[in-house]
Amino acid sequence: MKTVKLLLSFALISTLFTSCYQETVIVEEEPGISLNQLLNSYELWYVDINSTAGYGTTPFLQKAFTISFRNGVVYANNNIVGLGESGNGFGIDIGEYDTYDMILDVNHDIDGFETFDVYQIDNNTIELYNPNNKTSYFLDGYQRSNFDYDFVFYDNIHYFLQEYDAWEKTYTSDFGALNEFDNENFLQFLAGGNDSEFRSSQDNSGTSVNNLIWDYTGIYGVGDVAGDMYLKTLTLDYDYFDNEYFELSVINDSKIELYHPSSQSVYQFTGRGYIQYLKTADTKGKTTTTSETSEKMRKPRKDKVENPRTSTRG
Repeated sequence: MKTVKLLLSFALISTLFTSCYQETVIVEEEPGISLNQLLNSYELWYVDINSTAGYGTTPFLQKAFTISFRNGVVYANNNIVGLGESGNGFGIDIGEYDTYDMILDVNHDIDGFETFDVYQIDNNTIELYNPNNKTSYFLDGYQRSNFDYDFVFYDNIHYFLQEYDAWEKTYTSDFGALNEFDNENFLQFLAGGNDSEFRSSQDNSGTSVNNLIWDYTGIYGVGDVAGDMYLKTLTLDYDYFDNEYFELSVINDSKIELYHPSSQSVYQFTGRGYIQYLKTADTKGKTTTTSETSEKMRKPRKDKVENPRTSTRG
């Protein structure tokens, strides 16, 4: 009987100790990466201008196609001409940056100081929220090796046309019916304003851009051709005359070809006076300039929308 009691007592004590024992497991969490590491995780950040939320404007982001953050220096591809080649694909040095917590401070060489709250949206998308104008820009991350420079180029032909002070006609085909456009020797596509104005001149070939007299003005539009990324349409809507319609092909960074279906004529135009959007204030951001050419700012292809973050931020 005593042996049975001892065994029962031992079993009871073991049960109590077992029920009171709780294993403690220490889990060591991997530390999150810093903002600077996040910004450096991709070589290029494409500015998805059409996703912008808010009614404000941050100029250096509004004009950039890509932004890069490298060792405290901010680089940008502001031009379509030379895209993928300028600065080994990074573009040009436009300022300096610093990070702490999830705050990004940028000191732009022309536009001055800007600060952003940074949010990581997904694996390769970040949001830069500017509390000063309550506007968010969304950036998609890429490496140079997998970034589609061609797509960005052809998706922004509108801006490519604006990156020369003028386009001079340097070739007219022997075939094709005579038409009024045969007399147009220069075209100019203006940045700024409503971002769709053009001018044309009948001055003789070889005339200096600064001495051109612009005979006609109007509105232009660039359109896509279904199934062919490399072919575009160009419509010149003259103020007091009929429209001229062309199929537009890019030969290289400084030459375009216009096919005129109504006459079946082919024209080639060569860019004169390349406009590079630089950081140097005394040149107004250009290597060459005309007094009437405004600085390019990318415009979204949809109306601006209210930024949801303004409802939670002051």
